[in-house]
Amino acid sequence: MFTPPSFEQIKQIAAQIDCNRIYGHLIANEWVDGESGVVIELMNPATRGIVGKIQAGNAYDVDRAVRAARDAFPGWARTDALERQRILLEIAARLRKRHAEFAVMESLNNGKTFVEGFLDVQNAIEQFEYYAGHTHLKGEVLDFPNTMALTHREPIGVVAQIIPWNVPLLMAAIKLGPALAAGCTVVLKPAETVCLSVLALAGELADILPKGVVNVVTGYGSDVGERLVTHPDVRKVSFTGSRATAQKIISYASRSIIPQTMELGGKSANIICEDADLDAAAESVVMSTVINKGEVCLAGSRVFVHRHVRDLFLEKVTQLLGHIRYGNPLDPATQIGAVSSQVQFDRVMNYIESGKREGAQVAFGGSRAVVPDLADGLFIQPTLFTGVQRDMTIFREEIFGPVTSVIDWDDEADMIAAANDSIYGLAGGVWTRNLTKAHHIARSLDTGTVWVNRYYNTRPGMALGGNKQSGFGRENTHEALSHYTQLKSVVINFQEGPIGLFAPPPSAL
Repeated sequence: MFTPPSFEQIKQIAAQIDCNRIYGHLIANEWVDGESGVVIELMNPATRGIVGKIQAGNAYDVDRAVRAARDAFPGWARTDALERQRILLEIAARLRKRHAEFAVMESLNNGKTFVEGFLDVQNAIEQFEYYAGHTHLKGEVLDFPNTMALTHREPIGVVAQIIPWNVPLLMAAIKLGPALAAGCTVVLKPAETVCLSVLALAGELADILPKGVVNVVTGYGSDVGERLVTHPDVRKVSFTGSRATAQKIISYASRSIIPQTMELGGKSANIICEDADLDAAAESVVMSTVINKGEVCLAGSRVFVHRHVRDLFLEKVTQLLGHIRYGNPLDPATQIGAVSSQVQFDRVMNYIESGKREGAQVAFGGSRAVVPDLADGLFIQPTLFTGVQRDMTIFREEIFGPVTSVIDWDDEADMIAAANDSIYGLAGGVWTRNLTKAHHIARSLDTGTVWVNRYYNTRPGMALGGNKQSGFGRENTHEALSHYTQLKSVVINFQEGPIGLFAPPPSAL
Protein backbone atom coordinates (compact mmCIF):
# COMPACT_ATOMS: atom_id res chain seq x y z
CA MET A 1 0.00 0.00 0.00
CA PHE A 2 0.99 3.64 -0.26
CA THR A 3 0.61 6.75 1.83
CA PRO A 4 -1.53 9.14 -0.23
CA PRO A 5 -1.22 12.90 -0.06
CA SER A 6 -3.46 14.63 2.43
CA PHE A 7 -6.87 15.90 1.40
CA GLU A 8 -5.54 19.46 1.55
CA GLN A 9 -2.63 18.60 -0.76
CA ILE A 10 -5.00 16.87 -3.18
CA LYS A 11 -7.31 19.90 -3.26
CA GLN A 12 -4.29 22.09 -4.04
CA ILE A 13 -3.41 19.84 -6.98
CA ALA A 14 -7.01 19.94 -8.22
CA ALA A 15 -7.08 23.73 -7.99
CA GLN A 16 -4.12 23.95 -10.39
CA ILE A 17 -5.92 22.05 -13.17
CA ASP A 18 -7.24 24.45 -15.80
CA CYS A 19 -10.92 23.52 -16.08
CA ASN A 20 -11.42 26.16 -18.78
CA ARG A 21 -8.91 24.63 -21.17
CA ILE A 22 -10.09 23.52 -24.60
CA TYR A 23 -7.96 20.54 -25.62
CA GLY A 24 -7.09 19.95 -29.23
CA HIS A 25 -6.39 16.74 -31.08
CA LEU A 26 -2.78 15.58 -30.84
CA ILE A 27 -1.69 15.06 -34.46
CA ALA A 28 1.96 14.74 -35.48
CA ASN A 29 2.98 15.84 -31.96
CA GLU A 30 1.07 19.11 -32.17
CA TRP A 31 -2.22 20.21 -30.59
CA VAL A 32 -4.62 21.16 -33.37
CA ASP A 33 -8.22 22.33 -33.37
CA GLY A 34 -10.91 20.14 -34.84
CA GLU A 35 -12.20 20.87 -38.33
CA SER A 36 -15.82 21.19 -37.13
CA GLY A 37 -15.15 23.86 -34.51
CA VAL A 38 -17.53 22.04 -32.14
CA VAL A 39 -16.39 21.20 -28.61
CA ILE A 40 -17.62 18.76 -25.97
CA GLU A 41 -17.68 19.52 -22.25
CA LEU A 42 -16.05 17.11 -19.79
CA MET A 43 -18.01 16.87 -16.54
CA ASN A 44 -17.11 16.08 -12.94
CA PRO A 45 -19.95 13.68 -11.97
CA ALA A 46 -19.49 14.40 -8.26
CA THR A 47 -20.13 18.14 -8.62
CA ARG A 48 -21.64 18.48 -12.14
CA GLY A 49 -18.94 21.07 -12.79
CA ILE A 50 -16.96 21.30 -16.03
CA VAL A 51 -13.32 20.14 -15.92
CA GLY A 52 -12.36 20.88 -19.51
CA LYS A 53 -13.48 20.80 -23.13
CA ILE A 54 -12.43 18.62 -26.06
CA GLN A 55 -12.75 18.74 -29.82
CA ALA A 56 -15.69 16.99 -31.47
CA GLY A 57 -13.64 15.30 -34.14
CA ASN A 58 -14.80 14.17 -37.57
CA ALA A 59 -13.57 12.23 -40.59
CA TYR A 60 -11.29 15.09 -41.67
CA ASP A 61 -9.50 15.02 -38.31
CA VAL A 62 -9.20 11.23 -38.48
CA ASP A 63 -7.65 11.43 -41.94
CA ARG A 64 -5.04 13.91 -40.70
CA ALA A 65 -4.17 11.68 -37.75
CA VAL A 66 -3.94 8.48 -39.82
CA ARG A 67 -1.77 10.25 -42.38
CA ALA A 68 0.61 11.34 -39.62
CA ALA A 69 0.74 7.78 -38.22
CA ARG A 70 1.27 6.31 -41.70
CA ASP A 71 4.15 8.70 -42.43
CA ALA A 72 5.76 7.92 -39.07
CA PHE A 73 5.48 4.13 -39.35
CA PRO A 74 8.50 3.24 -41.52
CA GLY A 75 10.93 5.08 -39.27
CA TRP A 76 9.39 3.91 -36.01
CA ALA A 77 9.20 0.30 -37.18
CA ARG A 78 12.96 0.34 -37.81
CA THR A 79 13.79 1.94 -34.46
CA ASP A 80 16.27 -0.09 -32.43
CA ALA A 81 14.58 -2.25 -29.79
CA LEU A 82 16.65 -0.70 -27.01
CA GLU A 83 15.57 2.77 -28.10
CA ARG A 84 11.92 1.76 -27.91
CA GLN A 85 12.64 0.29 -24.49
CA ARG A 86 14.18 3.58 -23.28
CA ILE A 87 11.16 5.51 -24.57
CA LEU A 88 8.67 3.25 -22.79
CA LEU A 89 10.61 3.61 -19.56
CA GLU A 90 10.64 7.39 -19.99
CA ILE A 91 6.85 7.40 -20.39
CA ALA A 92 6.59 5.43 -17.14
CA ALA A 93 8.92 7.89 -15.42
CA ARG A 94 6.85 10.87 -16.58
CA LEU A 95 3.70 9.27 -15.15
CA ARG A 96 5.44 8.51 -11.87
CA LYS A 97 6.64 12.11 -11.58
CA ARG A 98 3.02 13.35 -11.88
CA HIS A 99 1.43 10.37 -10.13
CA ALA A 100 -0.85 12.32 -7.79
CA GLU A 101 -1.83 14.82 -10.48
CA PHE A 102 -2.94 12.08 -12.87
CA ALA A 103 -4.90 10.44 -10.04
CA VAL A 104 -6.69 13.74 -9.41
CA MET A 105 -7.62 14.02 -13.09
CA GLU A 106 -9.00 10.46 -13.07
CA SER A 107 -11.11 11.31 -10.03
CA LEU A 108 -12.32 14.69 -11.29
CA ASN A 109 -13.47 13.44 -14.69
CA ASN A 110 -14.64 9.89 -13.89
CA GLY A 111 -15.95 10.34 -10.34
CA LYS A 112 -13.83 7.52 -8.88
CA THR A 113 -12.06 7.99 -5.58
CA PHE A 114 -8.59 9.48 -5.51
CA VAL A 115 -7.26 6.24 -4.03
CA GLU A 116 -8.65 4.25 -6.97
CA GLY A 117 -7.22 6.80 -9.38
CA PHE A 118 -3.84 6.54 -7.69
CA LEU A 119 -3.86 2.76 -8.13
CA ASP A 120 -4.94 3.13 -11.77
CA VAL A 121 -1.93 5.36 -12.41
CA GLN A 122 0.35 2.84 -10.70
CA ASN A 123 -1.02 0.09 -12.93
CA ALA A 124 -0.54 2.27 -16.01
CA ILE A 125 3.08 2.87 -15.04
CA GLU A 126 3.61 -0.87 -14.69
CA GLN A 127 2.17 -1.49 -18.17
CA PHE A 128 4.81 0.70 -19.80
CA GLU A 129 7.54 -0.80 -17.64
CA TYR A 130 6.39 -4.33 -18.47
CA TYR A 131 6.33 -3.79 -22.23
CA ALA A 132 9.69 -2.03 -22.08
CA GLY A 133 11.04 -5.53 -21.49
CA HIS A 134 9.39 -6.89 -24.63
CA THR A 135 10.68 -4.69 -27.44
CA HIS A 136 12.85 -7.43 -29.01
CA LEU A 137 10.57 -9.21 -31.48
CA LYS A 138 11.53 -12.85 -31.79
CA GLY A 139 11.14 -15.08 -34.83
CA GLU A 140 12.50 -18.57 -35.29
CA VAL A 141 14.78 -20.61 -37.51
CA LEU A 142 13.82 -23.97 -39.03
CA ASP A 143 16.67 -26.06 -40.47
CA PHE A 144 16.17 -28.59 -43.27
CA PRO A 145 18.64 -30.37 -45.57
CA ASN A 146 19.75 -27.73 -48.09
CA THR A 147 17.11 -25.22 -46.81
CA MET A 148 16.70 -22.74 -43.98
CA ALA A 149 13.34 -21.15 -43.12
CA LEU A 150 13.39 -17.89 -41.16
CA THR A 151 10.27 -16.51 -39.49
CA HIS A 152 10.33 -12.76 -38.91
CA ARG A 153 7.83 -11.00 -36.64
CA GLU A 154 7.16 -7.52 -37.99
CA PRO A 155 4.98 -4.63 -36.74
CA ILE A 156 1.59 -4.65 -38.42
CA GLY A 157 1.42 -0.92 -39.22
CA VAL A 158 -0.97 1.87 -38.20
CA VAL A 159 -3.36 0.68 -35.48
CA ALA A 160 -6.63 2.20 -34.28
CA GLN A 161 -7.19 2.01 -30.53
CA ILE A 162 -10.56 2.86 -28.97
CA ILE A 163 -10.80 2.98 -25.19
CA PRO A 164 -13.63 3.35 -22.64
CA TRP A 165 -14.42 5.83 -19.89
CA ASN A 166 -14.14 3.67 -16.76
CA VAL A 167 -10.34 3.42 -16.43
CA PRO A 168 -9.14 5.65 -19.28
CA LEU A 169 -5.48 6.11 -18.37
CA LEU A 170 -4.95 2.42 -17.64
CA MET A 171 -6.77 1.43 -20.84
CA ALA A 172 -4.54 3.76 -22.84
CA ALA A 173 -1.44 2.21 -21.26
CA ILE A 174 -2.64 -1.36 -21.82
CA LYS A 175 -3.04 -0.62 -25.53
CA LEU A 176 -0.17 1.79 -26.16
CA GLY A 177 2.40 -0.38 -24.36
CA PRO A 178 2.40 -3.40 -26.69
CA ALA A 179 1.75 -1.32 -29.83
CA LEU A 180 4.79 0.87 -29.19
CA ALA A 181 6.93 -2.07 -28.09
CA ALA A 182 6.12 -3.85 -31.37
CA GLY A 183 6.97 -0.82 -33.52
CA CYS A 184 3.43 0.18 -34.55
CA THR A 185 2.11 3.70 -34.83
CA VAL A 186 -1.21 4.61 -33.27
CA VAL A 187 -4.34 6.70 -33.60
CA LEU A 188 -6.05 6.61 -30.21
CA LYS A 189 -9.69 7.56 -29.66
CA PRO A 190 -10.64 8.01 -25.98
CA ALA A 191 -14.21 8.19 -24.70
CA GLU A 192 -15.80 11.59 -25.25
CA THR A 193 -17.13 11.68 -21.67
CA VAL A 194 -13.96 10.84 -19.73
CA CYS A 195 -10.53 11.51 -21.21
CA LEU A 196 -8.84 14.27 -19.20
CA SER A 197 -6.00 12.03 -18.01
CA VAL A 198 -5.48 10.57 -21.49
CA LEU A 199 -5.01 14.02 -22.97
CA ALA A 200 -2.52 14.85 -20.22
CA LEU A 201 -0.62 11.68 -21.13
CA ALA A 202 -0.72 12.70 -24.80
CA GLY A 203 0.91 15.97 -23.84
CA GLU A 204 3.77 14.08 -22.23
CA LEU A 205 4.24 11.85 -25.28
CA ALA A 206 4.65 14.79 -27.66
CA ASP A 207 8.28 15.41 -26.71
CA ILE A 208 9.23 11.76 -26.06
CA LEU A 209 8.08 10.01 -29.22
CA PRO A 210 9.00 10.82 -32.82
CA LYS A 211 6.52 12.94 -34.73
CA GLY A 212 3.28 11.09 -35.51
CA VAL A 213 3.96 7.85 -33.64
CA VAL A 214 0.98 8.39 -31.30
CA ASN A 215 -1.94 10.59 -32.33
CA VAL A 216 -5.10 11.25 -30.32
CA VAL A 217 -8.44 12.23 -31.86
CA THR A 218 -11.37 13.02 -29.56
CA GLY A 219 -15.07 13.05 -30.34
CA TYR A 220 -18.18 10.96 -30.67
CA GLY A 221 -17.93 7.38 -31.82
CA SER A 222 -20.35 7.91 -34.70
CA ASP A 223 -18.19 10.72 -36.09
CA VAL A 224 -14.70 9.38 -35.34
CA GLY A 225 -14.88 5.63 -34.80
CA GLU A 226 -16.33 4.53 -38.14
CA ARG A 227 -13.90 6.55 -40.25
CA LEU A 228 -10.97 5.47 -38.10
CA VAL A 229 -11.70 1.75 -38.35
CA THR A 230 -12.58 1.84 -42.06
CA HIS A 231 -9.63 3.99 -43.10
CA PRO A 232 -7.64 2.08 -45.76
CA ASP A 233 -4.31 2.86 -44.07
CA VAL A 234 -5.35 1.36 -40.70
CA ARG A 235 -4.11 -2.22 -40.37
CA LYS A 236 -5.59 -3.27 -37.02
CA VAL A 237 -8.15 -2.16 -34.42
CA SER A 238 -8.09 -2.76 -30.66
CA PHE A 239 -11.30 -1.93 -28.83
CA THR A 240 -12.41 -2.05 -25.20
CA GLY A 241 -16.04 -1.25 -24.49
CA SER A 242 -19.57 -2.51 -24.87
CA ARG A 243 -20.77 -5.52 -26.83
CA ALA A 244 -23.16 -3.36 -28.88
CA THR A 245 -20.40 -1.00 -29.99
CA ALA A 246 -18.11 -3.93 -30.72
CA GLN A 247 -20.65 -5.33 -33.16
CA LYS A 248 -20.46 -2.07 -35.13
CA ILE A 249 -16.67 -1.97 -35.04
CA ILE A 250 -16.35 -5.59 -36.20
CA SER A 251 -18.64 -4.69 -39.10
CA TYR A 252 -16.50 -1.64 -39.92
CA ALA A 253 -13.30 -3.70 -39.74
CA SER A 254 -14.73 -6.23 -42.19
CA ARG A 255 -14.63 -3.64 -44.97
CA SER A 256 -10.83 -3.66 -45.00
CA ILE A 257 -10.54 -7.17 -43.51
CA ILE A 258 -8.28 -6.09 -40.67
CA PRO A 259 -7.66 -8.03 -37.44
CA GLN A 260 -9.26 -6.94 -34.18
CA THR A 261 -8.75 -7.32 -30.46
CA MET A 262 -12.03 -7.04 -28.55
CA GLU A 263 -12.23 -6.72 -24.77
CA LEU A 264 -15.92 -6.44 -23.98
CA GLY A 265 -18.40 -6.86 -21.17
CA GLY A 266 -18.76 -9.39 -18.41
CA LYS A 267 -21.23 -10.89 -15.99
CA SER A 268 -18.73 -12.74 -13.87
CA ALA A 269 -19.58 -15.39 -11.27
CA ASN A 270 -17.98 -15.17 -7.81
CA ILE A 271 -18.53 -18.60 -6.27
CA ILE A 272 -18.56 -19.09 -2.49
CA CYS A 273 -18.22 -22.73 -1.41
CA GLU A 274 -19.27 -24.15 1.93
CA ASP A 275 -15.65 -24.32 3.18
CA ALA A 276 -14.66 -20.81 2.02
CA ASP A 277 -12.90 -18.21 4.12
CA LEU A 278 -16.09 -16.19 4.54
CA ASP A 279 -14.43 -13.03 5.82
CA ALA A 280 -12.10 -12.83 2.82
CA ALA A 281 -14.88 -13.79 0.41
CA ALA A 282 -17.24 -11.18 1.87
CA GLU A 283 -14.54 -8.55 1.46
CA SER A 284 -14.18 -9.55 -2.20
CA VAL A 285 -17.91 -9.10 -2.83
CA VAL A 286 -17.87 -5.64 -1.28
CA MET A 287 -14.71 -4.75 -3.19
CA SER A 288 -16.20 -5.89 -6.49
CA THR A 289 -19.38 -3.90 -5.81
CA VAL A 290 -17.72 -0.71 -4.62
CA ILE A 291 -14.43 -0.35 -6.50
CA ASN A 292 -14.82 2.18 -9.32
CA LYS A 293 -18.55 2.17 -8.43
CA GLY A 294 -18.84 -1.25 -10.06
CA GLU A 295 -17.82 0.22 -13.42
CA VAL A 296 -15.43 -2.67 -14.05
CA CYS A 297 -15.95 -5.25 -16.79
CA LEU A 298 -14.31 -7.94 -14.62
CA ALA A 299 -16.62 -7.33 -11.63
CA GLY A 300 -17.99 -10.44 -9.91
CA SER A 301 -21.54 -9.16 -10.14
CA ARG A 302 -23.18 -12.59 -9.72
CA VAL A 303 -22.34 -14.13 -6.34
CA PHE A 304 -23.18 -17.83 -5.96
CA VAL A 305 -23.30 -18.69 -2.24
CA HIS A 306 -23.68 -22.19 -0.80
CA ARG A 307 -26.94 -22.45 1.13
CA HIS A 308 -25.23 -23.78 4.28
CA VAL A 309 -23.25 -20.54 4.71
CA ARG A 310 -25.63 -18.12 3.01
CA ASP A 311 -27.07 -16.37 6.06
CA LEU A 312 -23.74 -15.92 7.81
CA PHE A 313 -22.12 -14.77 4.58
CA LEU A 314 -24.81 -12.18 3.86
CA GLU A 315 -24.49 -10.89 7.40
CA LYS A 316 -20.77 -10.32 6.86
CA VAL A 317 -21.29 -8.65 3.48
CA THR A 318 -24.04 -6.28 4.63
CA GLN A 319 -22.06 -5.37 7.72
CA LEU A 320 -19.09 -4.35 5.56
CA LEU A 321 -21.33 -2.45 3.15
CA GLY A 322 -22.80 -0.57 6.09
CA HIS A 323 -19.38 0.89 6.88
CA ILE A 324 -18.60 2.16 3.36
CA ARG A 325 -17.68 5.82 3.58
CA TYR A 326 -19.29 8.32 1.20
CA GLY A 327 -17.82 11.73 0.52
CA ASN A 328 -15.85 13.89 -1.87
CA PRO A 329 -14.05 11.47 -4.22
CA LEU A 330 -10.87 13.52 -3.83
CA ASP A 331 -10.82 12.80 -0.07
CA PRO A 332 -8.56 9.76 0.58
CA ALA A 333 -11.06 8.62 3.23
CA THR A 334 -13.88 8.23 0.68
CA GLN A 335 -14.50 4.64 -0.40
CA ILE A 336 -17.08 4.96 -3.19
CA GLY A 337 -17.22 7.65 -5.83
CA ALA A 338 -19.82 9.05 -8.22
CA VAL A 339 -21.13 7.18 -11.27
CA SER A 340 -19.34 8.53 -14.32
CA SER A 341 -22.22 10.26 -16.16
CA GLN A 342 -25.92 11.04 -16.08
CA VAL A 343 -26.49 8.43 -18.79
CA GLN A 344 -24.79 5.74 -16.73
CA PHE A 345 -26.55 6.87 -13.55
CA ASP A 346 -29.95 6.51 -15.22
CA ARG A 347 -28.98 3.13 -16.66
CA VAL A 348 -27.93 1.72 -13.28
CA MET A 349 -31.02 3.06 -11.49
CA ASN A 350 -33.22 1.50 -14.17
CA TYR A 351 -31.56 -1.87 -13.51
CA ILE A 352 -32.15 -1.49 -9.78
CA GLU A 353 -35.83 -0.80 -10.41
CA SER A 354 -35.95 -3.78 -12.77
CA GLY A 355 -34.59 -6.05 -10.04
CA LYS A 356 -37.25 -4.87 -7.60
CA ARG A 357 -40.01 -5.18 -10.18
CA GLU A 358 -39.02 -8.73 -11.17
CA GLY A 359 -39.09 -9.99 -7.60
CA ALA A 360 -35.51 -9.80 -6.28
CA GLN A 361 -35.13 -8.57 -2.69
CA VAL A 362 -32.92 -5.62 -1.80
CA ALA A 363 -30.62 -6.78 1.01
CA PHE A 364 -28.71 -3.49 1.02
CA GLY A 365 -28.88 -0.12 -0.73
CA GLY A 366 -31.12 0.20 -3.74
CA SER A 367 -31.33 3.99 -3.90
CA ARG A 368 -29.50 7.13 -4.80
CA ALA A 369 -26.91 8.14 -2.22
CA VAL A 370 -26.99 11.68 -0.85
CA VAL A 371 -23.51 12.97 -0.04
CA PRO A 372 -23.11 16.07 2.15
CA ASP A 373 -21.99 19.14 0.19
CA LEU A 374 -22.42 17.19 -3.09
CA ALA A 375 -26.20 17.08 -3.36
CA ASP A 376 -26.13 17.13 -7.18
CA GLY A 377 -23.53 14.37 -7.40
CA LEU A 378 -24.29 11.14 -9.25
CA PHE A 379 -23.88 8.81 -6.29
CA ILE A 380 -25.61 5.42 -5.95
CA GLN A 381 -25.69 3.26 -2.86
CA PRO A 382 -23.87 -0.06 -3.25
CA THR A 383 -26.77 -2.41 -3.83
CA LEU A 384 -27.08 -6.10 -2.97
CA PHE A 385 -29.96 -8.20 -4.33
CA THR A 386 -30.94 -11.61 -2.97
CA GLY A 387 -33.46 -14.11 -4.30
CA VAL A 388 -32.13 -13.57 -7.82
CA GLN A 389 -33.32 -16.07 -10.45
CA ARG A 390 -31.73 -16.98 -13.77
CA ASP A 391 -34.51 -15.39 -15.84
CA MET A 392 -34.19 -11.97 -14.19
CA THR A 393 -32.71 -9.05 -16.09
CA ILE A 394 -30.19 -8.29 -13.34
CA PHE A 395 -28.89 -11.87 -13.60
CA ARG A 396 -28.43 -11.75 -17.36
CA GLU A 397 -27.37 -8.23 -18.35
CA GLU A 398 -24.22 -6.30 -17.50
CA ILE A 399 -25.18 -3.38 -15.26
CA PHE A 400 -21.76 -1.72 -14.94
CA GLY A 401 -22.59 -0.12 -11.62
CA PRO A 402 -22.45 -0.85 -7.87
CA VAL A 403 -25.03 -3.64 -8.05
CA THR A 404 -24.43 -7.29 -7.09
CA SER A 405 -26.82 -10.25 -7.30
CA VAL A 406 -26.74 -13.17 -4.87
CA ILE A 407 -27.79 -16.65 -6.00
CA ASP A 408 -28.11 -19.59 -3.59
CA TRP A 409 -26.77 -23.04 -4.51
CA ASP A 410 -26.29 -26.51 -3.05
CA ASP A 411 -25.73 -28.68 -6.13
CA GLU A 412 -22.33 -28.04 -7.69
CA ALA A 413 -23.26 -29.17 -11.20
CA ASP A 414 -26.36 -26.95 -11.25
CA MET A 415 -24.35 -24.04 -9.92
CA ILE A 416 -21.68 -24.38 -12.63
CA ALA A 417 -24.41 -24.58 -15.27
CA ALA A 418 -25.96 -21.38 -13.92
CA ALA A 419 -22.59 -19.63 -13.75
CA ASN A 420 -21.97 -20.50 -17.39
CA ASP A 421 -25.50 -19.47 -18.38
CA SER A 422 -24.40 -16.15 -19.81
CA ILE A 423 -23.44 -14.74 -23.17
CA TYR A 424 -20.33 -13.40 -21.40
CA GLY A 425 -17.21 -15.22 -20.26
CA LEU A 426 -14.72 -12.67 -18.99
CA ALA A 427 -13.75 -13.57 -15.41
CA GLY A 428 -14.82 -15.38 -12.26
CA GLY A 429 -13.83 -16.27 -8.73
CA VAL A 430 -13.83 -19.42 -6.59
CA TRP A 431 -13.58 -19.51 -2.79
CA THR A 432 -12.70 -22.87 -1.22
CA ARG A 433 -10.00 -24.49 0.90
CA ASN A 434 -10.29 -27.69 -1.17
CA LEU A 435 -7.65 -27.64 -3.91
CA THR A 436 -9.34 -30.35 -5.95
CA LYS A 437 -12.66 -28.50 -5.85
CA ALA A 438 -10.95 -25.24 -6.80
CA HIS A 439 -9.37 -26.86 -9.86
CA HIS A 440 -12.58 -28.59 -10.87
CA ILE A 441 -14.74 -25.47 -10.70
CA ALA A 442 -12.10 -23.27 -12.34
CA ARG A 443 -11.71 -25.70 -15.24
CA SER A 444 -15.49 -25.92 -15.60
CA LEU A 445 -16.08 -22.17 -15.94
CA ASP A 446 -16.23 -20.93 -19.54
CA THR A 447 -14.34 -17.73 -18.84
CA GLY A 448 -11.00 -16.11 -19.63
CA THR A 449 -9.80 -15.63 -16.04
CA VAL A 450 -10.61 -17.39 -12.77
CA TRP A 451 -9.28 -16.10 -9.45
CA VAL A 452 -9.05 -18.59 -6.58
CA ASN A 453 -9.35 -17.18 -3.03
CA ARG A 454 -8.62 -13.58 -4.04
CA TYR A 455 -10.66 -11.60 -6.54
CA TYR A 456 -8.95 -8.99 -8.78
CA ASN A 457 -5.60 -10.69 -8.12
CA THR A 458 -4.09 -9.31 -11.31
CA ARG A 459 -0.41 -8.89 -12.16
CA PRO A 460 1.38 -7.53 -15.27
CA GLY A 461 2.04 -10.39 -17.65
CA MET A 462 -1.15 -12.26 -16.72
CA ALA A 463 -3.34 -12.64 -19.79
CA LEU A 464 -6.66 -10.81 -19.58
CA GLY A 465 -9.46 -11.29 -22.07
CA GLY A 466 -12.74 -13.02 -22.59
CA ASN A 467 -14.50 -16.04 -24.02
CA LYS A 468 -17.84 -16.05 -25.80
CA GLN A 469 -19.26 -12.55 -26.31
CA SER A 470 -16.77 -11.03 -23.89
CA GLY A 471 -14.48 -10.73 -26.88
CA PHE A 472 -11.32 -12.23 -28.31
CA GLY A 473 -7.61 -11.63 -28.01
CA ARG A 474 -5.64 -11.07 -24.82
CA GLU A 475 -4.06 -8.01 -23.19
CA ASN A 476 -1.75 -7.34 -20.23
CA THR A 477 0.61 -10.06 -21.45
CA HIS A 478 3.51 -10.78 -23.81
CA GLU A 479 1.01 -12.52 -26.08
CA ALA A 480 -0.49 -9.11 -26.90
CA LEU A 481 2.56 -8.48 -29.11
CA SER A 482 1.25 -11.14 -31.49
CA HIS A 483 -1.82 -8.95 -32.08
CA TYR A 484 0.37 -6.03 -33.17
CA THR A 485 2.71 -8.01 -35.40
CA GLN A 486 2.53 -10.27 -38.41
CA LEU A 487 4.72 -13.19 -39.44
CA LYS A 488 6.85 -13.30 -42.56
CA SER A 489 8.53 -16.51 -43.67
CA VAL A 490 11.81 -16.26 -45.59
CA VAL A 491 12.93 -19.58 -47.11
CA ILE A 492 16.57 -19.83 -48.23
CA ASN A 493 17.68 -22.57 -50.60
CA PHE A 494 21.32 -23.79 -50.37
CA GLN A 495 21.19 -26.32 -53.20
CA GLU A 496 22.54 -24.96 -56.47
CA GLY A 497 21.21 -25.79 -59.90
CA PRO A 498 17.75 -26.55 -61.22
CA ILE A 499 15.51 -29.17 -59.65
CA GLY A 500 15.18 -30.92 -63.01
CA LEU A 501 11.42 -30.88 -63.39
CA PHE A 502 11.55 -29.81 -67.02
CA ALA A 503 14.51 -31.84 -68.36
CA PRO A 504 13.81 -33.32 -71.80
CA PRO A 505 12.63 -36.98 -71.78
CA PRO A 506 15.33 -39.65 -72.50
CA SER A 507 13.81 -40.47 -75.91
CA ALA A 508 14.43 -36.94 -77.09
CA LEU A 509 18.19 -37.20 -76.50
